[in-house]
Amino acid sequence: MTTNISTHAVTITATQTQRAPAADDSTGGHQVRTTPRYLRPDQNHQNDVCVGIADERCREAHPQTPPPPAADSGQPLTITDVAQFAPDPTTTATEPADAGVSGLPTNFLTPTTPTTRTGSLFDTPVSVRFTPVRYDFTFGDGSTLTSTAPGLPWNALHQEPFTPTPTSHTYAERGTYITATTTTYTAELDSGDGWIPLSGELPIPGPTRTIRIYKATTALVQHTCIEQPTAPGC
Repeated sequence: MTTNISTHAVTITATQTQRAPAADDSTGGHQVRTTPRYLRPDQNHQNDVCVGIADERCREAHPQTPPPPAADSGQPLTITDVAQFAPDPTTTATEPADAGVSGLPTNFLTPTTPTTRTGSLFDTPVSVRFTPVRYDFTFGDGSTLTSTAPGLPWNALHQEPFTPTPTSHTYAERGTYITATTTTYTAELDSGDGWIPLSGELPIPGPTRTIRIYKATTALVQHTCIEQPTAPGC
């Protein structure tokens, strides 16, 4: 509305506008709700019309994976928070036991199954399950190996002794070598609501172990060592 005032008259001009009808005139210009009235409470809260509504239709149960428990700081737990439950360090084991033959594969063995520990975390009883996922070998001759395959015995692999495996190593020279194995784990935690994966990995270095590598020689003999125990090489 516009008003003009002068010394002789008052002029009033009025303008009325109407809202344009919606594209679909069948609604009579009224806005149509396109969002369902009752959405699941686990949906995005920006679109969830059930937020703050006590109607039972807004309380439909939908099982969800619970979030990781929070530490005292309020942050989600990680694998470092459960390091106190960690498995024992892996002691290097080989086939043959603590020995090998130069020029032939020596098979290195590792733990292959998860380890579960129980205890209390932030005054709550928990179970923690550690699963080995990676192995780092130090062979003592300057060679190393990282493997995600566990070190299994030859018979478990259905292989003949002194054949290559994913975790075997061939020493070029005879001698004594200092070996070590680091096993890396992932972890899950159960505080009564089921297993929850924790972020991060936990490497656990094992103690060193000495193995001796021998040199194999062959010779033609007239008798076996049983027949002639004093023969050379017996």
